[in-house]
Amino acid sequence: MNVLLVYAYPEPQSLNGSLKDFSVARLQKAGHTVQVSDLHAMSWKATLDRADSLAEQTDARFDPSLASKHAFEKGLQSEDIVCEQEKLVWADTVILQFPLWWFSMQAILKGWVELVYAYGFAYGVGEHSDSRWGERYGEGTLAGKRAMLIVTAGGWESHYAARGINGAIGDILFPIHHGILYYPGFDVLPPFVLYRTSRIDEAKFAQACDALGKRLDTLRSASRARATIRFPN
Repeated sequence: MNVLLVYAYPEPQSLNGSLKDFSVARLQKAGHTVQVSDLHAMSWKATLDRADSLAEQTDARFDPSLASKHAFEKGLQSEDIVCEQEKLVWADTVILQFPLWWFSMQAILKGWVELVYAYGFAYGVGEHSDSRWGERYGEGTLAGKRAMLIVTAGGWESHYAARGINGAIGDILFPIHHGILYYPGFDVLPPFVLYRTSRIDEAKFAQACDALGKRLDTLRSASRARATIRFPN
């Protein structure tokens, strides 16, 4: 199986860096082919603007969607965007790994989504009429592929329970599961979430790797969880 791991954390010598290295090694040992998009190492440009298209610049009002559509259709996307789109087409499974910062993914990863999910690639696909608004939510370019989140959080697991002070982790991750993964077609697997990251010692890291390894071992066979329901804590 081809696996793309899109990784967003600025420090290689960190818990997230170690989890990323473990995941790659575990997947490769199981016979999978793995590509990693390390966004900070790539100095990924997080903001969407006119410079993302190779089209001749004019003084006309900038419309992000129309500019994205034109660049995608005319082969005028920047090379880094095309490269990431090719990785998505290549992959059977995509893993997004990031720390939970301010109840969401890092800006650099959100920027990757905004740039790579071009009009005509991840949205604006299929019939648009009075009765149908394109191929989306289980349909579309990425249909038939699987996706999973690896998320680290500093808070207690109980704080992300259904009645926890931070809200249920399934509710917090819902926009990503439903709007970023399920929308363009992915079958969404339940996330792997690691809590209380500042308290992870060697013993707890070994336990975390054991649990993560078991999840990675089931990427082919794991039952998908519809992004419209809450995931268990």
